[in-house]
Amino acid sequence: MYGEILSKKHELSSQNHYPPFWPCPSDKIILMKINRQLLTIPVILLAGLAWIWTSRAVAGETTAGNIPAPRQGFQAPDFSLQNDQGDFVRLSDLRGKPVLVNVWASWCTPCRAEMPAIQRLYQDYQSRGLEILAVNSTTQDSVERAAAFAQDLGLTFPVLFDTDGEVARLYKVQALPSSYFIKPDGKIEEVVIGGPMSEALLRVRVEKLLGKP
Repeated sequence: MYGEILSKKHELSSQNHYPPFWPCPSDKIILMKINRQLLTIPVILLAGLAWIWTSRAVAGETTAGNIPAPRQGFQAPDFSLQNDQGDFVRLSDLRGKPVLVNVWASWCTPCRAEMPAIQRLYQDYQSRGLEILAVNSTTQDSVERAAAFAQDLGLTFPVLFDTDGEVARLYKVQALPSSYFIKPDGKIEEVVIGGPMSEALLRVRVEKLLGKP
């Protein structure tokens, strides 16, 4: 078969006055196309290497965990809400301290059940730097009922009113109570949806939080 091809090519080259085995025009076109394709391979490789170099992430400088999100390992979304005195309290102002953000409502039975344990927790750990922000889901409640709830239970930590649903949106709250244990560096250590949490588990979580840098 190969001999027949060479014989045929020799015959064609003789008819077209080409020396034997001299590439005819069609061969030259094919060779040029192959050369062009081979030349594009290094270009593609160099472009890929350049993209990898420019988009590389230096260790410790990735954005994972630095983007605010209501998830474990991510920065807790910042917010500023008013308390019952009309003063604004901002979460980021508490940076450097462990914080428990508890979202609740006065009509929520599990919220009422766990709140006394949270109050005892605050009394026991406040001296060690623990901060608690009790965020009332006021869009589902009212300032008056929330204030009465806090007074009835003798709450001494800040009670904040989420009157426009800012925290509910930022933290994607879908159930009450919802609790966010935030480390001193502002990252969320743990998220607990629903309740009531037992006092023993609350203490374990806070002790873990206090041990974090």
